[in-house]
Amino acid sequence: MKKRFKKMLQGYQAFREKYAQGDQSVMQYLSNYGQKPEVMVVACCDSRVDPALILQCDPGDLFVVRNVANIVPPFEKDEAHHGTSAALEFGICFLNVKHLILLGHSQCGGIQALLNDGKVPNDFISNWVSLIKSNQENTSDSDDYAKLALKLSRQNCLTFPWIREKMMKEELEIHLWYFDIKAGQIFTYSDTEKTYQALV
Repeated sequence: MKKRFKKMLQGYQAFREKYAQGDQSVMQYLSNYGQKPEVMVVACCDSRVDPALILQCDPGDLFVVRNVANIVPPFEKDEAHHGTSAALEFGICFLNVKHLILLGHSQCGGIQALLNDGKVPNDFISNWVSLIKSNQENTSDSDDYAKLALKLSRQNCLTFPWIREKMMKEELEIHLWYFDIKAGQIFTYSDTEKTYQALV
């Protein structure tokens, strides 16, 4: 445990040296001119699936929201609290990102919780993952369902009027990406081929 914590502190020092030292540092620039990412990612909380690490991005490159099972909920304008929806609104309407990547992955615990259908007692997870419950396709394989869930989240994206508008104007593109943890490889969904293909 101490070794892992020490590793994090060393990582912080490396970050400072690379991005935060000197008047011309990346962080100084971002502080002066603000963030202008062109890419937003909806990713899972899973510790093995960090978009910035997988894509080797610098600070300011990605606008990221992470939640259990990388779910985009449907548009619901009510008095409840909508963290992911608020992040989508900020990224798309205020930052004007050009690409929205929905990043799913293999061995997803949130998807497994959905397939187990509440067999493990919890306060919030079962209700959250029920947003991507589908009766159309019957699969017990969590990796196959994770890929299906990406399509369901994309459908939910289209319930947001400002997402639909940006897509109609060709100002926003939605990408479905699936990360295979064991292979360390991303697969992207092709609407033409109706399948996931290795990202080149």
